[in-house]
Amino acid sequence: MYKPSQYEKKDPEFIFSFIQEHPFATLVLQGDRLLATHIPVLAKGPKDAFCLFGHIANHNPQREWLKDDKEVLLIFQGAHAYISSSWYTKPDISTWDYSAVHVSARVKLQQEDELRESLQKLISKFESVQENPLYYEDIPNDILEEDIKGITGFWLFPTHIDAIAKLSQNQSDENLSSIVAHLQQDNCPVHQELVNQIKKENDSNDS
Repeated sequence: MYKPSQYEKKDPEFIFSFIQEHPFATLVLQGDRLLATHIPVLAKGPKDAFCLFGHIANHNPQREWLKDDKEVLLIFQGAHAYISSSWYTKPDISTWDYSAVHVSARVKLQQEDELRESLQKLISKFESVQENPLYYEDIPNDILEEDIKGITGFWLFPTHIDAIAKLSQNQSDENLSSIVAHLQQDNCPVHQELVNQIKKENDSNDS
């Protein structure tokens, strides 16, 4: 990851919270070529010593290469948007605001009991906010057992983490106000999330 010092994030709290808030990750590994899969990945443990867990389908081409001690890269992506220099008080170069966390990790395949527990936690996290949640124990047993036969769960133990939050920290207060106003014009949820991040980041820089 290219991360200029003014945008680099090293705080374990930022990294841990970011992963929790953006759990849909890209899992990249080297097989007979570079292979990538988009999957939900959750964190387990304290913010300064956590591991990650997820699963993939056994029919996925990555499964052949997913083995104990295999090195993988996880990419967690936050809200992002094009920032036009036409929004600035003076002509400048347009850019892109974004945030991301990259986690290099080593794989440990899960046993079946670990996979079942991981599925319970995964389903619980996302069903708990539903109007009529359907939890792990509510899934018909025949459907659940067939699903478990077709997937492989794994732990991921981080070996290196890079994080960046490029959120117009180099801009004047006037430009920041203009950026926020333009991003809010289209009522896009992604742009609104980015606006919240820009405000939070630049408010903390001012304090």
